[in-house]
Amino acid sequence: MGVSLRKARTIIRKTLEKGHEMELKPLSVVVLDAGGHVIAFEREDDAAPGRFAIAHGKAYGAVMLGMAGTAQMQRAEAQAYFMAAVNGVYGGQVVPVPGGVLLRDKKGVVIGAVGVTGDTSDNDAAAALAGIETAGLTGEI
Repeated sequence: MGVSLRKARTIIRKTLEKGHEMELKPLSVVVLDAGGHVIAFEREDDAAPGRFAIAHGKAYGAVMLGMAGTAQMQRAEAQAYFMAAVNGVYGGQVVPVPGGVLLRDKKGVVIGAVGVTGDTSDNDAAAALAGIETAGLTGEI
């Protein structure tokens, strides 16, 4: 089973709550299914308007590569040519940094991804992980 709209909304709500608790800058959060399609997105008041594309790129790279944002960044640092080629394949839609979090079900199967942007990449990832865990799923940052 994939990520329901209800679960996606819970992830977003709890991610934003964690962002407030951590006193982060305004966040934008997207939840994608296992095929890279948007289930839900929210952008907080005062968040920059271009944040959808960044949040989407973080989540899209994670789900399409089966590799969380932290691993993507490490790969980009070690093999920049590979990540540049991957980004070309995916039309420039991959943002290989923390904040792109893989969603796994109880069996460990990738069922989607969450992308968070607005603060530092590490803070974005921490907020996402809190939202994912509260929704009863496992996140891989």
